[in-house]
Order: sequence, then structure tokens, then C-alpha cells
Amino acid sequence: MIFAIIPVIEIAILIKVGSYIGAANTIIIVIATAVIGALLVKMEGVNVMFQIRSKISQGVLPGAELIEGAMVLVAGALLVTPGFSTDLVGFLLVFPLTRKFIRKLIIRFIERRYFSIWTIGRKS
Repeated sequence: MIFAIIPVIEIAILIKVGSYIGAANTIIIVIATAVIGALLVKMEGVNVMFQIRSKISQGVLPGAELIEGAMVLVAGALLVTPGFSTDLVGFLLVFPLTRKFIRKLIIRFIERRYFSIWTIGRKS
């Protein structure tokens, strides 16, 4: 369902922005965000891989780093997808400060879900 809704939203936003700033400018912005996004994803991907290797060499499980790696991967997919809302989410996932905040939200969600399922299973 979401894979059908997102392209429709993106097309509507692209048409609206294109009507204000022109089709050529809109295309230039979309291409520029894809190129800049790809470069940022590459840099952040290397950083996250370094952190993962560092944790493994210390004998520590790189749980948070693996989540961040997945977030960078998703950011890459979103940033090369034409559109403004996917670019916004992609940039939020690629920048370390916002990525760490979102990671904490994801971990909190997983913990609540896991512990609620574990608690239910223990009661029966």
C-alpha cells in the first residue's frame, strides 16, 4: 500500500514545485540531491563500517551500529529516488545527529515490542 501511495505523493509534489520554479530547475534539484545524497551515503557508510569493525575487534556486538548501517542503506535508496519527501527522509537518515536520534526511537520501539511479546508469552 505504501509503495503505491509514495510515488503519487512524490509526483504531486514534483508537479507543484515545477509549477513554481520551472521544470528545468526542478529536474536540476532532483539530480543534485541524488548526487549529493549518494556522496553522503558513501561517506557515512564507510564511517559506519569502520565503527562496526571497531566494535567487532573489541569483542563487542555492534547492535546500534548495525541499525545505523541499515538506516544509511535505506537513506541511499531514498536519496536516489526522485522526489522531495523521500529526499527529506533520506537526508534525515544520513546525517549522524538525526540518525542517532531516529536510531534511539527505533531501539525504543523494538524494546517495547519485544518486551511486550516476551511478557505475554511468560504469562501463559
